[in-house]
Amino acid sequence: MNRSQARSALCSWVAAAAGMAAALAPAPPAGCQLAPAAAAKPANVLVITIDTLRPDRLSGYGYHRPTSPNLDRLLGGAARFTAARTVEPLTTPAVSSMLTSLHPHEHGATRNGLRVRRGLPSLPKVLARHGYLTAGFIANWTLRDRLSGLAEHFATYGEVLTRRRWLGLFRGEATAEDLNEEALAWLDDHAGGRRPFFLWVHYVEPHAPYLFHDAYARRLGLPSGGGAGKADRYDTEVAFVDAAVGELLAWVAARPRLAADTLVVFAADHGESLGEHGVWGHGRNLFDEALRIPLAFSWPGRIPPQTVEAPAQLIDLPATVLGLLGVPTPSVFHGFDWSGVFTGRERPPADRVTFYQAHKVAVLRAQDSHRARERGLVEVAVMRGARKESLTLEDARHLLFDLASDPGERADLNGGATGLSAELLAWRDRIETGLAAAPDEPADLDAESAAKLRSLGYLE
Repeated sequence: MNRSQARSALCSWVAAAAGMAAALAPAPPAGCQLAPAAAAKPANVLVITIDTLRPDRLSGYGYHRPTSPNLDRLLGGAARFTAARTVEPLTTPAVSSMLTSLHPHEHGATRNGLRVRRGLPSLPKVLARHGYLTAGFIANWTLRDRLSGLAEHFATYGEVLTRRRWLGLFRGEATAEDLNEEALAWLDDHAGGRRPFFLWVHYVEPHAPYLFHDAYARRLGLPSGGGAGKADRYDTEVAFVDAAVGELLAWVAARPRLAADTLVVFAADHGESLGEHGVWGHGRNLFDEALRIPLAFSWPGRIPPQTVEAPAQLIDLPATVLGLLGVPTPSVFHGFDWSGVFTGRERPPADRVTFYQAHKVAVLRAQDSHRARERGLVEVAVMRGARKESLTLEDARHLLFDLASDPGERADLNGGATGLSAELLAWRDRIETGLAAAPDEPADLDAESAAKLRSLGYLE
């Protein structure tokens, strides 16, 4: 072997070694021209949301029934929040805030049936500009693009609305199994490509009216054959959707390289009242059973498992995902970036103030949507620490609770004796000003959509 051949062979060896850890690779000898290393492919993002899911009905959050073994495994290896809340306890407003990091009066979709404003920035749009493939698959009628306007934010927006889930008149939902079929088909086609992906999957269970899933009754200590009450049926719905989420997560876990490069985010859009305060359902009040949500970020090797007790909101999701990926966050996003807290570089925000709003739940007639927004506000609330203050607009009911000593919100500390705080007054005024100034996004409400919204329990 002559000198030129020896140098060529040595350069080839060093080039191969460059793919190893940088600390182990020798410096190239003089005369070697190494090709620049390929940039690492950015991490994938999988966002899993479950409609109407209360954290206190998950065994991973301490519930006495084993409703959620698959989600429990995810939570056990994640940064899990114990005091996370939505911004409005209604699906379209909540998920629109989750994607845009704006409050409902800002993005415009304050009620089911009202569309988000066109041209808004969002998490999937930001990631698309950084080379991501983006897709969303939804199984709730209220999230149809015709009603929500959310398809603008995704390259692929799959509306899986193929089944009469509750034996009703309309094909308005899909089961979790139907949704998995579509989402997994998309992953089969795109997960192994050169571009990273952002995939959002939104399951409709355990939304009312709750089905009884007999296959999970014995595990939950319930008699088989039906006859269970609504709260028990709700628990079997949780177990059913947990199994579907387990199937989706197992698909990722079966591909170790993909699993290592995928950030998984788990959340609910809002909670659900199961008889507390004499209410079933969600949407028109701001009690904590409708606001509290599960929220977790899982990225093995990147996010240490931990429990975060500081208050978080659903609008924090975009900034946190971008922070974890090292992508700049648009200045218009309102949410807090928790990535530094996860790694110990930062402390949770001290004495954070969080804000909430509730509107009439749905537009059920082809009326002017601007009027529906401006006249739809029902209640506003502000939280600082454990202190929660709220105001209902129709009857001027002013409530004040200490959630540390009264998590069930049974003892009103105000009793009509004190006036509204400056924070709550400013928040109400800010919402009303935003609603009055919002550009008109006409509701595209056909007769079938109106009937479907009614069947889901959404009344004006």
